[in-house]
Amino acid sequence: MPRPGFEARMGANPSMTRPPGANKSPEPVKKPTLAAVLIVQNEADNLRACLASLDGLVDEIVILDSGSQDDTPAIAAEFGARFFVNTAWPGFGRQRRLAQSHVQSEWVLWLDADERLTPELKAAIAAVMASPASDTIYSIPRLSWVFGRFIRHSGWYPDRVLRLYPRALTGYNEALVHEKVEVRANMKIVNLHGDLLHFTYRDLEHYLVKSAGYARAWADQRTARGKKGSLGQGLVHAIGCFLKMYLLKAGFLDGKQGLLLAILSAHSTFAKYADLWIRQQPQAPDQAPK
Repeated sequence: MPRPGFEARMGANPSMTRPPGANKSPEPVKKPTLAAVLIVQNEADNLRACLASLDGLVDEIVILDSGSQDDTPAIAAEFGARFFVNTAWPGFGRQRRLAQSHVQSEWVLWLDADERLTPELKAAIAAVMASPASDTIYSIPRLSWVFGRFIRHSGWYPDRVLRLYPRALTGYNEALVHEKVEVRANMKIVNLHGDLLHFTYRDLEHYLVKSAGYARAWADQRTARGKKGSLGQGLVHAIGCFLKMYLLKAGFLDGKQGLLLAILSAHSTFAKYADLWIRQQPQAPDQAPK
């Protein structure tokens, strides 16, 4: 017969029957910090909507400006962004690398000022941050609004871009234009769902100005490598560009905007080869080196 009070004492201290530490909950996974990073110049028309779409998602906003003359710095300050300036433009790739060097957070989310996160994309990014993978780069689908409609064909959608990754894992290459995130063999790429909205061109003039800048940077890069171009190359590539966008990539399903985009893209393709060819021609007599 058990001694009086024995059962009561056992019930009063049940931990005596369990191994040490059995009541402890597992340590929660530490959520990494996330920075949104942008390179900008004169983006007052776009920046507020872009940064507002980040609400509640990021721990830090880093903006590297290349010499804005509008209200871009003031808008950045409204959102508590860490704002830096580099007016000695080194090309897109190196400017992005410099911007990333200012980041203090553990993860990087790259944006352009004319882009906005949808709620679906924000939820997908938040899920990644809740269960991070240190060897993974995340690909985001981009949906562009051009001349009055979202472009869902023409090879423009889903326009997947590598924008989310651990800061210590990688960064952009040093290309003057059409820069890319460096991907090595030990890295994984995972597709996220939820669109990144891209309001890329305000009007036709804006398109022509931007495309001329890209063409010049492309020609600069090719010239630096000792490459040459011909008008014939430009014509062949331009025709190929139009046929690919409008027919093979079903640009005709994007209506008149699809036709206009195919024509303009063909023009831009020809222009960059023409720029490269012009640089190979003799200089005017009063500009020739003596």
